[in-house]
Amino acid sequence: MAQREIADFNGIVMLRKDYRERDMLVKILTDHFGKKMFFIRRARKRGFSLAAAILPFTHGTYIGNIRADGLSFINTAKNYRQWQSISQDITLNAYATYILNLIDVAFPDGQVIAEWYQRALFALNAIDEGFDPQIITNIIEIQLLQPFGVAPRLESCVVCQRTDLPFDYSQRYGGLLCKQHWQLDPYRFHASARAIYLMRLFSVINLQQINSISVKATTKQELRRMLDRIYQDDVGLSLKSKHFLDQMDQWDQVMKPRFDKHSEKP
Repeated sequence: MAQREIADFNGIVMLRKDYRERDMLVKILTDHFGKKMFFIRRARKRGFSLAAAILPFTHGTYIGNIRADGLSFINTAKNYRQWQSISQDITLNAYATYILNLIDVAFPDGQVIAEWYQRALFALNAIDEGFDPQIITNIIEIQLLQPFGVAPRLESCVVCQRTDLPFDYSQRYGGLLCKQHWQLDPYRFHASARAIYLMRLFSVINLQQINSISVKATTKQELRRMLDRIYQDDVGLSLKSKHFLDQMDQWDQVMKPRFDKHSEKP
């Protein structure tokens, strides 16, 4: 028989899907048990008592039957709330979904990842409170590279360990090259000093300590380009939620000139 225990835990609803005729499977990122899939009986029945507690982008305290293997169960919930801005805005929703997808893929179910529960909580709080969702997502992407087994070296030049010269990023060398060694990799990113600075900063920043973020559009484009290359080439990850974000960005680029044209004064 699988080991199990009745426990209180804090959790973030990551995803859910219909199961059978009236039931539902809900994956929750917990603070003590890692990611767990919960079987919710009669969750699709009208008037279900826990309906609000298992909505997407909800976090709170749950009491349930935690099983080491197989499906777990939720008995009740308290002190839960939904991130309203995220749930109502398609763009914020897309970024939050991508963040939770990345965490879901980076760690196996059941692995205790209390630190990443906290980071996910801070990240979604920040997005919901109006911080730039791309920058918050970039921070998560960079900090997840180590769990994905990439862990680029961003402290100093990978060749000479110098820290006092301009840097660029090299996929071939798995980290930074100082200007003295740029010739070693003609395919380095050729990134701006600002983009490299932010990449290094984001690798160590504590999301809880962020008070404000202001990044130029051109630098944001650089960060997205660099991280897309790393995730595609080094991590080898392709998520539907990321494709959706990319499509949204393309739509914005197409629609913005049209909007600006119709907004011009005669």
